[in-house]
Amino acid sequence: MTHCGLVAVLGAPNAGKSTLVNALVGQKVAAVSAKAQTTRARLLGIAIEGDAQIILADTPGIFAPRRRLDRAMVAAAWEGASRADAIVLVVDAVKQRRHELTPLLEALKGRPERKLLALNKVDASPKEPLLKLAEELVGAVGFDEVFFVSALTGDGVAELKARLAALMPDGAWHYPEDQVSDASERLLAAEITREQLYRQLHEELPYDAAVRPESYAVRKDGSIEIRQQIVIAKSSQKPIVLGKRGARIKAIGEAARKELSDMLGAKVHLFLHVKVDETWAESREIYEEMGLDWVK
Repeated sequence: MTHCGLVAVLGAPNAGKSTLVNALVGQKVAAVSAKAQTTRARLLGIAIEGDAQIILADTPGIFAPRRRLDRAMVAAAWEGASRADAIVLVVDAVKQRRHELTPLLEALKGRPERKLLALNKVDASPKEPLLKLAEELVGAVGFDEVFFVSALTGDGVAELKARLAALMPDGAWHYPEDQVSDASERLLAAEITREQLYRQLHEELPYDAAVRPESYAVRKDGSIEIRQQIVIAKSSQKPIVLGKRGARIKAIGEAARKELSDMLGAKVHLFLHVKVDETWAESREIYEEMGLDWVK
């Protein structure tokens, strides 16, 4: 008998959701950076544990939405939880981000799904405050179980994965055994470039940037040619992305190309160019490319 189910991974921005999903899957399927709200679309990671297939919805961080893009991301997060067999709330045990965590706890109170609490970054937190925080959050929401994890070091991840596998209902696997994500390679490639964009320009580049996949083709020699467009909202941001004599965009492209080559198991030719579009955050087409619904 096989088992298969959906687990929604929720949390405030920068709680470590994507890092945890990657750790549960066993390889990288979601972009990670120090910049909040790195995950935009509801990407699915696929983990295997014994006879269970765990489909993990790596959702955007839930926060107070102000713009159309914010609203679309929050809607995607809750959509990921709407049909879940279990919900894992990931909380940064160090920073906690109470202003974003409190409304999320309120929203989870009345939900019928099995709710698990994953206190993350326990490697950087003393034990006593951790236990106190766990007791407080369980009292507020009524979590069924609590796990103390470090998504970065892997501490506690195996125990959480085993428990999630045990919660999955009977049923056939939805994906082949060797598939680790439902995102297309084009979308994953764009996410990896965007991750490098934020990683290398963390404080300099505002959140208003997107990476659009333009083409993805396998050459005759088996190498992969990828062309992407970096879209920014202001012309003043273009020199920041390009860098002096194009050094910055070259470094971003080189780091992304190396990671893509490792992920795809083939030589990658990556071509990036920058476009200024003040209204990109209102483009239905770009939302669809990112896997988000158009939200008014």
